[in-house]
Amino acid sequence: MSQQEEVKSLLEAGAHFGHRTSRWNPKMRPYIYTERGGIHIIDLVQTAQAMGEAADFAHRVASGGGQILFVGTKKHIAPAIQRIAHDASMPYVINRWFGGILTNFDTILRRIRYFKKLTAQLENDELSETYNKREITKFQEERDKMAASFSGLANMEELPGALFISDVNNEKTAVREANRLGIPIIALVDSNSDPEPIDYPIPANDDAVKTVSLIATTIAEAATTGASEYASAAKQSKTSAKKDYKDHKDQAAKSKNAGSVTEDNTSQSDENQSKPTDQSAEGNSQGDSANTSKSEEAASRSSKTATASATKSKTATSAESTASKSDEKSNNSQTRQEARQ
Repeated sequence: MSQQEEVKSLLEAGAHFGHRTSRWNPKMRPYIYTERGGIHIIDLVQTAQAMGEAADFAHRVASGGGQILFVGTKKHIAPAIQRIAHDASMPYVINRWFGGILTNFDTILRRIRYFKKLTAQLENDELSETYNKREITKFQEERDKMAASFSGLANMEELPGALFISDVNNEKTAVREANRLGIPIIALVDSNSDPEPIDYPIPANDDAVKTVSLIATTIAEAATTGASEYASAAKQSKTSAKKDYKDHKDQAAKSKNAGSVTEDNTSQSDENQSKPTDQSAEGNSQGDSANTSKSEEAASRSSKTATASATKSKTATSAESTASKSDEKSNNSQTRQEARQ
C-alpha cells in the first residue's frame, strides 16, 4: 500500500482528530498539522510514515523469534485488541495491567503455567477422581478468576520482544516496566500524550476504535509475516541439522568400515610374515629332536659297551680267584702227603 493510500485509510478511520487544544501536550507539537474548531489535527503523513517504520520493526522482532505483547485495556478498545492479537498468535492484555507482568516475570510465568495446567485438568476431567464436586467448583472459580489476567498471556513463555500499546496515557505502568527493562514500545500517541518514553510513536487518535484497529492490524500483520519467516527458517535449520547428522553418521560408518578393512589386511600380512618363522621354528625343533635322539642312541651304545666290559672284567677276576683257590688246595694236599711220609 502506498503512503497516499495509507493516509486515505487513516483519514477515513478518523486518525487525524486530536484532543482539544487546551489539553494538548507541547511535546506533540512536531506531529500537529493544524488546529480546527478548538481541536488539534494530527499530520497523517507523519502518521503513515511512523506506522510503516513501526511495522518494519515489528517484522524484525518476530522474524528473530520475539513476540509483540499487545496492550489495550480501555473497554471499547479491548475487544479489537483481543481479536487482532489472537489472530496473530500474539499475547495480549485487555483487562487491568497488574504490576510485575514484565518486571516480576518469573513469578508471573509460574502463575501462567499453573493456570494452563489447571485449565487442562478441568477440561479433561482429571480432578474428579481426587476431589469432590465442591472442591472442583472452587478450582473452576479459581480458573475463571485467573483467566481474566492470564488467558491472553498463555502463549508467552518469555519476555516479549516489544510492546504495542493503544493508549500510553492509560497504560503508564506498562510503559514504566518496559522502559525499565529496555523493552521497545510501539504506541499510539494522541495530542495529549508524551511521546518521549516511546521508541516508535505513531501520532493518531487513540480513542477511535477504527483507528486503533487499523494501526494494530498493520503491526500484527507485519509480526505474523516475521513469525512465519522465523518458523520456516527454524524448520529449514532443523532439516539441515538432520541432514548434517545423517551425513556425519554415514561418514563415520564409512571410516569405520575402511578401518576394519585396513585392520584385516594388516592382520593377514602379519600372519603371512609369521608363517616362515613358524616353519623355521618347526624345522629347528625337528632338528633338535633328531639330534637329541642321536645323542641318546650314542649314550645307550656307550652304556651297553661299558656294561659288557664290566661283565668281562668281573668274569676274569672270578676265574683268577678260582684258579688261586685251586692252586692253594693243591699245595695243601702236597704238604699233607709229605708230612705223612
